[in-house]
Amino acid sequence: MRLLFLPLLLILLCYATPGVAAENLPEKLHEQGRWQALLHINQGTTWRNRGRSYVDDEAFFLNDQGQRDARSELTASARALAPAGTEARCRFPARYRFLKQQLDWPQDGGLAHCHDYLEWRQAMPDSRVVLVFPAAYLNSPSSMFGHTLLRIDSDRDEDGVWLSQAVNFGAAVGDDDNSILYVYRGLAGGYPGYFSIVPYVRKIQDYAHLENREMWEYHLNLNSEERAWLLDHLWELQSIEFDYLFLDENCSFRLLELIDLARPDAGLMSDFRMAEVPVDTVRNLQQAGFIAGREYRPSKAGELAHLIAPLDAREQRLALVLSRNPDKAREAAYQNLPEATRHQVARVAYEHLRLQQRIGERDPARARDSLALLQLINTHKSPGQAPLTPPPPPEEGHGTKLLSLAGGIENDNGFGELQYRMTYHDWLDNPAGFLEGAAIEVFNLRLRKTEQRDLQLEQLDLVTVRSLAPRNRFMKPVSWYVNGGLDRRFIEDKRQLTRQIQGGPGLSWRTGPVQPYVFAAARAENNSAHNPLVSTAAGLSTGALWYAKHFQLGLAAESFYFHNDDRQYRTSATINLPLGRHQALRASLQRDGGRERAATELRLAWRYYFD
Repeated sequence: MRLLFLPLLLILLCYATPGVAAENLPEKLHEQGRWQALLHINQGTTWRNRGRSYVDDEAFFLNDQGQRDARSELTASARALAPAGTEARCRFPARYRFLKQQLDWPQDGGLAHCHDYLEWRQAMPDSRVVLVFPAAYLNSPSSMFGHTLLRIDSDRDEDGVWLSQAVNFGAAVGDDDNSILYVYRGLAGGYPGYFSIVPYVRKIQDYAHLENREMWEYHLNLNSEERAWLLDHLWELQSIEFDYLFLDENCSFRLLELIDLARPDAGLMSDFRMAEVPVDTVRNLQQAGFIAGREYRPSKAGELAHLIAPLDAREQRLALVLSRNPDKAREAAYQNLPEATRHQVARVAYEHLRLQQRIGERDPARARDSLALLQLINTHKSPGQAPLTPPPPPEEGHGTKLLSLAGGIENDNGFGELQYRMTYHDWLDNPAGFLEGAAIEVFNLRLRKTEQRDLQLEQLDLVTVRSLAPRNRFMKPVSWYVNGGLDRRFIEDKRQLTRQIQGGPGLSWRTGPVQPYVFAAARAENNSAHNPLVSTAAGLSTGALWYAKHFQLGLAAESFYFHNDDRQYRTSATINLPLGRHQALRASLQRDGGRERAATELRLAWRYYFD
């Protein structure tokens, strides 16, 4: 009979461990900010699953109800982590640390038996935490708004960041997923997301060298205890799955959660967010007092442009020739240059060749040319050049949300307009802190009331991306754009609301502050005036941008020819006058028409930007 009661007795002993029974836990302990952060509980920060954990992985929880009930998970964690030497302590060192502090557990060896954890923890640097912001990269949908990651520095690293580790959160994207599928699944939450830790030098190679992205590095003032919380929790998150959503639960959001765990009293996750873009993450940390310093790391393409700037057109052509054949340095065209200019031309040729070698396998012939150019550089005395001046940092740009009030005249009819844009930046917004020639807009809504018509939808752009990448002698990028949503156009004899998507590749150049461009475009639309469900068209879109010191000017013209012999065209001239960081006046003159009818519109808008 005693043998029958033995298993029951053992179970009762386990759950009767002093100080860990559910009734002995402080009543409000599960509501503490650090426990909520350890479980990644949505405290009203985003619209999905409020009051529940963002973690979408059963392995993260010790209780079946742990994802939905922070108190049940606290009770289960206390029971699992209290006995000395348990494997659960090795899985959840940050939870153990929290409970030990809050419940005043005795010294019993702690984590001394967790050999894998201790080995990992000893290998991880922990002297400083840096938030890294690689700027926008429009050729990758996952990085259109920029990106954020953490850098963990070592105090043993005397040469910079060679021993630093990068903490990254990203979507697990299939090799066959194209950009359109990525955007769709990313918006709908169709990808799992994971944390990863890799050497930081690999990220420099990816961002600054391969993708030609500027990088901003923000030093965070976390103390040693706060850094320990962050690192211990990173151990708990290895291979743990989250949902990845492109607009809110993305890389920036997850890093804010990590930093919130380190200092929960700062309230980083207390405000509701419709979207979380990297620049807003920087601003949130700045406002909460986390940022102690900032450094700028230019891209290789930016460094090359800085070297090219002092050279005239003839010298630039010579540098390009040298990059293809260093033996040309023996000819008079090069030898007759002043020594300082020879040095500059050779250096431009070398850096250009190195930039071309950044992708693909090593080419022995090009490697020999690189060595020859490097030797040529060292034969001349350097003229010296002023260091590259950093552009305005991202956080000093305008707010990422927009509210605008406008009035105008369409032919002889007056109208008023209300515009709201959820995020982020268009071609003619104040470019300070943003990439010139790059535009990303999500949920851009315009409502219009005219003298003859009630309030109606004028425009709803779900997604608009425009990338102008200037071409020159050394770089030959392709520009592109895509736009999809609802838009009013003249179809036959009246303005109709159409559902449309359009886009295409193009070319762009830069002459001083002026940036002309041309796109080959395709368009597909659906409207009530045409019999086919979808009407398709081919066309051309061209124009120019002028980024002056106190204003931005845009000229644009586009024309589409449809398969049903219909035609549409639109021409416009727009000027934007920034009034400080968060306000602007914008005036535009537009001619919009089709085969049967057209209208001329004059519009003046006050624009207010906010976060």
